[in-house]
Amino acid sequence: MNENGRSRRSLLRTGASALAAAALMPKVAAACATAGLSPKTARTIRRYYAAWEHKDWHALETLLADGFTFTSPNDDHDSLSLFKTRCWDSNVDLIGHFDLQLIAGNGNDALAMYVLHVRNGKTIENIEHFHMRDGKVASVRCYFGEQNSYPAAVTRAAG
Repeated sequence: MNENGRSRRSLLRTGASALAAAALMPKVAAACATAGLSPKTARTIRRYYAAWEHKDWHALETLLADGFTFTSPNDDHDSLSLFKTRCWDSNVDLIGHFDLQLIAGNGNDALAMYVLHVRNGKTIENIEHFHMRDGKVASVRCYFGEQNSYPAAVTRAAG
């Protein structure tokens, strides 16, 4: 044993682990270098939420790709027409504004975390996953912050 209480064998194992870690570093660095959200995708996502705030269906629809689907705990890959009926028509007038907390992603996928301020004064925290195709929103998956955490449900609960 040396003065620090470590054996040569222990130091050799530590050295081998450090060598293995160093060999992996270029792969990790390369993964980080390719990660990130394109400015175009970030703008599209911000425009998506702005269309909700401005109650502008046409502006929202122009951001959506052919074959768009919406999924949530209440919806299973709903088509555009079903999304408009079930989500837009029943919720848009209840929305005050969105405070976007985070938009992050890689390639064609992004997550948006937000606080939604509903017109009755309540707030909702959700995360949505966006999948992009050719610069447009191909699908959205909404993860509710709590059970019935969408504008129409929160408004009904406040009665």
